[in-house]
Amino acid sequence: MSDLTHGLPLASPQIVLNGVVKQFGANRVIDHLDLSIPQGQKVALIGPSGSGKSTVLRLIKGLEPYQQGRIEVAGAAVPAPARGWRWPGTKKAPVVHRVGMVFQQFNLFPHLTVQENVTEAPLRVLKLDRDEALARAHDYLNLVGLGHKADAYPAQLSGGQQQRVAIARALAMRPQVMLFDEVTSALDPELVGEVLAVIRAIAHEQQMTMLLVTHEMKFAQDIADRVLFMEAGKIVADGTPEEILVHPENERTRRFLNVVEQR
Repeated sequence: MSDLTHGLPLASPQIVLNGVVKQFGANRVIDHLDLSIPQGQKVALIGPSGSGKSTVLRLIKGLEPYQQGRIEVAGAAVPAPARGWRWPGTKKAPVVHRVGMVFQQFNLFPHLTVQENVTEAPLRVLKLDRDEALARAHDYLNLVGLGHKADAYPAQLSGGQQQRVAIARALAMRPQVMLFDEVTSALDPELVGEVLAVIRAIAHEQQMTMLLVTHEMKFAQDIADRVLFMEAGKIVADGTPEEILVHPENERTRRFLNVVEQR
């Protein structure tokens, strides 16, 4: 399970973005973004729809090309020339084992059992032997409270359970960085709490760097060491949960939080 315990001193930056520009055609969605996240820090990324939050995660994971700047994750460059990147000498990104990501949609393989969904990548990508892959699956399914569902198929699970399996699947790769992209937005309201509880437990128990895009402000306040408010492809406020969510100085942040609280 966890290699490190919560509370150790933060190390050198594990996620670094310098002057990153991302455009879709003429639409600039990330505008000369600078960001540095130390190892072990839990960061919540908030802001209005269309501000570029999910794109930041996809850039860090290496799922999108970008036009300018530099990105490093756990000391490895995430290359992306203007015409799109090609990983030299390999079909797989060098950061694939460094970064885990959980998406809004669960993206489980419907024809595989829960256990098979969790062991698939460790077996095929990490080339683990079957016993070790199964041991990891057992550990992480228990961590998310679904050890008893190992032989079930995704269609037999609730949306919240499927999302928890997706979290276990990402953790089974033992990433140094975990990215969560609005992981409760596709869930019925009564299922949101169970998924947030699992993420909260992971955040509190493991010294893993985490970047979470969320619209759950109370959750962000509970889980994060740091909160970033993003608008129009830029970070316009950066501070502790107390500074950003409770006593925001930035006027745009205040207006955003007022709207969220009224929903």
